[in-house]
Amino acid sequence: MALIVDHNKALSTSPLKISAPLGASLAFMGMKGCLPMFHGSQGCTAFALVMMVRHFREAIPLQTTAMNEISTILGGMDQVEQGLLNIARRAKPEIIGLISTALTETRGEDMEGDVRQIRARNKELHDIAVVDVSAPDFAGSLETGWGKAIAAMIRQLVPAPGNQAKLNRVNLLPGCHLTPGDVEALKDIIADFGLEAVVLPDLSDSLDGHVPDAYTPTTLGGTSVAQVREMGRSRLTIAIGEHMRISAKTLQEKTGVPYVLLDRVTGLEAVDRLMVSLSSVAGVPVPARQRRARSQLVDAMLDGHFYFGGRSVAIAGEPSLVWTMGKLVSDMGATIAAAVTTQAQPGLAELKTERVIVGDFEDLEDQILEAGGCDLIIANSNARQVSAGHGIPLFRAGFPVFDRLGAAHLVSAGYRGTRDLITQLGNILMERPGHAHSEHDHEHKAAAAG
Repeated sequence: MALIVDHNKALSTSPLKISAPLGASLAFMGMKGCLPMFHGSQGCTAFALVMMVRHFREAIPLQTTAMNEISTILGGMDQVEQGLLNIARRAKPEIIGLISTALTETRGEDMEGDVRQIRARNKELHDIAVVDVSAPDFAGSLETGWGKAIAAMIRQLVPAPGNQAKLNRVNLLPGCHLTPGDVEALKDIIADFGLEAVVLPDLSDSLDGHVPDAYTPTTLGGTSVAQVREMGRSRLTIAIGEHMRISAKTLQEKTGVPYVLLDRVTGLEAVDRLMVSLSSVAGVPVPARQRRARSQLVDAMLDGHFYFGGRSVAIAGEPSLVWTMGKLVSDMGATIAAAVTTQAQPGLAELKTERVIVGDFEDLEDQILEAGGCDLIIANSNARQVSAGHGIPLFRAGFPVFDRLGAAHLVSAGYRGTRDLITQLGNILMERPGHAHSEHDHEHKAAAAG
């Protein structure tokens, strides 16, 4: 078992952590006709906006209450009211996500009470869903804000269960470590079982890189408020990533819909668990298309393990990303030389490494040096300096990825996604000096298959 070490630094010179408000706003990007608003200063909003634009290379709708010195001291209810009314009149959204920041949380703003009063005296807001989320920067990271936003949407939008019949449908609660491409792949897998998926949130329909027919000031697609209100009629909820547990539990408590929590959907064993869950709820065997994809993955694992065995990998990112990538490379025979994450998550103790550091890229570099180097780094684009400084190849994953195209389209979910990820990582390791390709590899593969 790995030892989880939190350095609790007073100063981070090369930060890894992404703020919780950004995670919450990213979750709202997967809602149809949505315009999120930060309740804080303009700088907080500008920072989050720039990061999302650089990662997705799309127009990002995001507003701010633009708190100043006076409103910070006296209270920002007037700014919230003005902001909500401006958005309602100009953008006409279906839903507004009102997200707190460290500035307003430190003062102690009562956003829930303020929103209730504002809605009561403004008829323009009666037909617009306004979801308030408490996501201060000083508590948690990207995953935290993402999970809080989804739980808030469930609490505030999903009604108590009625007498309506269950539909041939499942709820999908993807973690923030999954790309729009991953979500789209999971929807296709669910459809193979004859089931319909209600995805909360659905970035594959809003930030998948499509060109709209006309300009819209809100999000370009995603899950509608009406779909969210009907989540109680689904047969099962599938949550992916430990940070989605709170959302799945909230939905179960609200509607009675049972849930399955999958720690990941990358890797042979992990995807097998997904298939068993879908087969059980649909009452049908695993489709031939998925069985074929599984066979292809097994073949890719046999091909690739020659290049992973004896290699060392360093990983940095949100806990769910570190867990997913760490398990995959371990399963393929590589060792984890360094693992750095943004917050302590007990499940990371199961990784096959000596320790998991809660820290930043400086800690990643220190661990790599202590291990005598490594063959590959898996992290976001901010690890490029560590990569270049030590001559170690970098596989970009997580958020943000701003120095490569197509970050939103990368797929690592499902049998095919895992197959493609193994191929990409294996190709990098093949080019890394120090591995002598054996002319007997294919003989070994044939022996293993036999």
